[in-house]
This record gives sequence, C-alpha cells and structure tokens, in this order.
Amino acid sequence: MKVELEIACHRCLSQIASNACFVVGLLAFLALPLTMAYVGVKSLDDCPVQPMIPLYLLVAGAVGSLKVSLLLYDAIHMRSLISKSVLIGNNDADEYPWRQNAHKYYIHIILSTFLFIWFILGNYWVFSVYPPNFIAPFHRPLDYCLKSLYVFAVFVLALSYSVMILLLCCGLWLHICSQTSRRNDYAEDD
Repeated sequence: MKVELEIACHRCLSQIASNACFVVGLLAFLALPLTMAYVGVKSLDDCPVQPMIPLYLLVAGAVGSLKVSLLLYDAIHMRSLISKSVLIGNNDADEYPWRQNAHKYYIHIILSTFLFIWFILGNYWVFSVYPPNFIAPFHRPLDYCLKSLYVFAVFVLALSYSVMILLLCCGLWLHICSQTSRRNDYAEDD
C-alpha cells in the first residue's frame, strides 16, 4: 500500500513539475525574492529603529531566489526526463529517475527549513517595532523606518501568510479527496 501511494505521489508531482504553466509560474514567482533582495540592498541604512528588517529582506530574497532557481532547474529537468521516456518508450529499468540526485532534495529541505526559521525571525523583527515612526523625530533621529521599506516588509509577510493558508487548504482538500476516494460509496448493491 505504501509503495503504491509513493508511486502515485511521484507520478502526480512529476506531472505538476513537468507542466509548462508550473514553469512559467515559477518564473513569475522568482520576481518576488529578487525584488526582496533588491529592496533589502537599497535600504540597508533606511531603518535604524530595526536594522534587521532590510537584512531580513536581503537574505530572504537571496535564499528564496536560490530556492526558486533550484525548483526551476528541477522542473525543467523533469520535463526532459518525461520527454525522453515518451520518445524512448517507458522501458527504463529505473522507475524513479528523479531519485538519482537525492542530495538535491536534502538541499531543498535545508533551504526550506532556513527560510521558515528566517520567516519567523522576520515576523519578530517587523512587528516588534509596529508601528514605527516613518519620519525621523528631531529629538531621536535614529528612531524611524522608511515607510516604503516597512510597508513592503509587511506586504511580503502578509503574502507569505496567504500562500501558506492557500497551501494548507489545498493540502486539506487533497487529503479529504483521497479519503473519500478510498471509500467504496459507489459500489453496486448485490
């Protein structure tokens, strides 16, 4: 049963990863981490009240860009493997050609874990100064944060929460569908 489930999951993931819309979506999604890195670099000194906010954007953007780039590479590689199996005929002895590079998946796990921890830290850094002064006070000139930087950081966090909720709902929906498809509700009565 577990092997059948693993085969079904790999087939499903390979179909998703080989989809051209998925590749285009990843390319479009690459714009967000690149923008985060750019905003972080451009505004390293623009938030003295919490100097970790631009650093959060810079590091999350750089690591996120690396993660999305690796996902793009894997998706394009999966497309080539599927096209080869169609051209050659599916008589390959290895049922799981994507397992040959298992170290890549460890890299994905490490990057994802780092991004998750960095996300939690980013929440702390951004919301620990909520709401910051957007104009430097005369008596405390280092007690401000550039408004565009702060609003962008809050936007990134809100977007991240939205994506996590969407993925959670999709995962829950898939779980419910898989549970209902296992039942034999449509069997004919004898």
